[in-house]
Amino acid sequence: MVSRRTLAFFALSSLFFGGTFVAAKAGLAYFPPLLFVAFRFDIAAVIMLTYVGWTSSRTELLPRTRDDAIGILATGVLSIGLANALLFVGQGSVSSAVSSIVFSLSPVLTPVFAAVLLADERLSARGATGMGMGLFGVGLVVSPDPANLLGGAGGKGILFAGAVSAALGAVLIRRADSNLSSTVRVAWGLPFAAALCHLLAWSGGESAAAIEWTPEAVLTLGYVSLFAGVLAYIAYFGLIDAAGAIRANLIFYVVPVVSTLGGWALLGETVEALAVAGFLTIFAGFAVLGSESIDLGSRLPSVLADAPRTDDDSTIREEPRGYRSD
Repeated sequence: MVSRRTLAFFALSSLFFGGTFVAAKAGLAYFPPLLFVAFRFDIAAVIMLTYVGWTSSRTELLPRTRDDAIGILATGVLSIGLANALLFVGQGSVSSAVSSIVFSLSPVLTPVFAAVLLADERLSARGATGMGMGLFGVGLVVSPDPANLLGGAGGKGILFAGAVSAALGAVLIRRADSNLSSTVRVAWGLPFAAALCHLLAWSGGESAAAIEWTPEAVLTLGYVSLFAGVLAYIAYFGLIDAAGAIRANLIFYVVPVVSTLGGWALLGETVEALAVAGFLTIFAGFAVLGSESIDLGSRLPSVLADAPRTDDDSTIREEPRGYRSD
């Protein structure tokens, strides 16, 4: 059966990341996007480094191997820093619901990167079909007609690039097979994420003078820093360690539900029917792509229970399926 810890990681990741899209959309009224992300990770890094410094021994805390370093960089630069920088920039012209739907392509991309980086495998006909369906679904969401190009398609393309960064980072973390715990890895990764976002903000000409420090601005910054930053990343990267990159990214099919409901309740947003159709197509593509390794119904507990484990009983070594090995 799926452990309570894994279920808790899944639920918290879905809830907190879903709220990220709503809080980010609200906060962009007060912050330049890249500085918003940079300040978010400044706060989260201080909290996380203080926490792991207090709770971890020197042996647990210090990276010692090349794989430890790769895991930290993949976490900080790709899965956290670049992915969120692209998310916050792209969401400036896109609703929280649609941005979460575009970001939900990450589970489709994850097995593709896994096939290349985690084993000597290639996409089977089933895998190629699933990937094609996922990309077609994103096309429906983006709807790249001339009128839409002036109405947010550029933002959706930026969000798509963020999904690519998140998926690639998740697989590289798995490939690195670091000896660091996921919490320590996130703590070390957050300063790299913050530094990257500050550099991007500086190169983009953003200024702190443009920030409007209202109670609402402080509230949104606090949410994305603590709940959607520290707590969400502890849960998400713990889920990657516990269930693998492919299964962990199932959260991105729950995240749009949370963000859509949150955007409707708090921001008065609506979602277009074509975007919903695109999301359902992405979901179907992922179901085809991962049907041999992930059963959204009763097989999921048995798959997780039967997977071989390492000395750390929270870690499952997965071999992505839906592909054909030579």
